[in-house]
Amino acid sequence: MKKTIKTIAGVVFSLSLLVSGCSQGASTNSAGGQAGGAPAGNASSMTKEAGVFVYAASGEYQPFSYFKDGQLTGFDVEIGNEIAKRLGLEPKPVTSPFSGIIAGVKEGRYDAAIASHAITEERKQQIDFADPYYLSGGQLFVRPDGTISTLEGLKGKEVAVALGTTHEKMAREYTDNIKTYDSDVTALRALEQGKHDVVITDSVVGEIAIAQGLKLKKSGKPLSEVQHGIAVRKGNTELLNKINEVLKQMMEDGTYAKLSEKYFNRDISKAE
Repeated sequence: MKKTIKTIAGVVFSLSLLVSGCSQGASTNSAGGQAGGAPAGNASSMTKEAGVFVYAASGEYQPFSYFKDGQLTGFDVEIGNEIAKRLGLEPKPVTSPFSGIIAGVKEGRYDAAIASHAITEERKQQIDFADPYYLSGGQLFVRPDGTISTLEGLKGKEVAVALGTTHEKMAREYTDNIKTYDSDVTALRALEQGKHDVVITDSVVGEIAIAQGLKLKKSGKPLSEVQHGIAVRKGNTELLNKINEVLKQMMEDGTYAKLSEKYFNRDISKAE
């Protein structure tokens, strides 16, 4: 009987060690970020990956974000990389069709969108915007023989715009005959090739496309002056404040002006 009791006690003791070991393993796993969705390392709640700044751009909006020799580059991309550097994070730019970027930020797939989003009340209901980082506005572009010069002139005409932009919304107030593209540059190229009657896009983007050889022209007066901002998930105040601090530093130390001159030959944080 004594031998039996000793045997049972030994089994119970072994089982307790096994349970204890499993318990410690689960705790370590959670702390390491592999269980329960907890951030790993010294990550803070402001980024989805430890030590990484994941930001989205379209990759189809030259000169703001585009591919050159297989590498994503552009004004927005360089701004994003500089923000990451100053925050001590690794930059991780990802591309997405423009129309889905805000949803990606809202759902937490990206830490931020650095994709030339116009700051609107409608968008502010879904995400938060950092301080404006450049000014621009909508503009009509036509072929050299085109005559449309006002929004009222869009009636009965075929208008091309980038999907999900404020320009699309503007056009729909005047006509239902609208063709959408994933990027403004693609719409401008289609216009040059004889498709559609007019494109509404950002003034800066159209000017760059013309400078690069597209046979188009600006038509009429600017349609608007718009502030553009970097978007973050609602409630991510830590990241929002840090981005604002970095943007201010970049403006003050000349880094922003240098990047702006590189891509636009002027400081686009100021009105023309």
